[in-house]
Amino acid sequence: MRRIYFLVPTVAAAQDIVDELLLAHVEQEHIHVVAREGTALADLPAASLAQSSDLIPALQRGVAAGGLAGLLAGLLAITFPPAGLVLGGGALLGLTAFGAGFGAWMSGMVGVDLPNTRIEAYEKAIADGQLLMMVDVPRLQVEAVEALVLRRHPEAELEGVDPNTPMFP
Repeated sequence: MRRIYFLVPTVAAAQDIVDELLLAHVEQEHIHVVAREGTALADLPAASLAQSSDLIPALQRGVAAGGLAGLLAGLLAITFPPAGLVLGGGALLGLTAFGAGFGAWMSGMVGVDLPNTRIEAYEKAIADGQLLMMVDVPRLQVEAVEALVLRRHPEAELEGVDPNTPMFP
């Protein structure tokens, strides 16, 4: 999946684009809209915490760092076991899983309070009243969706495509 970014000047234009995307078989859960606080979005799919914060990248970093720390702790526990204990692969696996879970939990608590770095680039435009639309589509449909939106809505500004979209945004 790839995430396409569009800046749209009005709520009405965004609603038209969403309707056309739905007719083009883009599922509503793959369309996300970010607007200035207080903007009435009507039926537009507002971006959730996963899209508007740094939650997903933080979770990914936390799982990696915690899993590595747990793996190292497990290797140390196997190499230098406490007196009278015989530890094996189960201890290694358990400590690695615990480390990954703990890392995800801790980094998730931090990431939920940090703004999405990709959205930060559009803060001024959003503050000026524009809406940021994020559309997640399969890699092979990126050009078709871009062409559809830009052909029917020249007022929409294509802002680029993220190379990788998380599996569970």
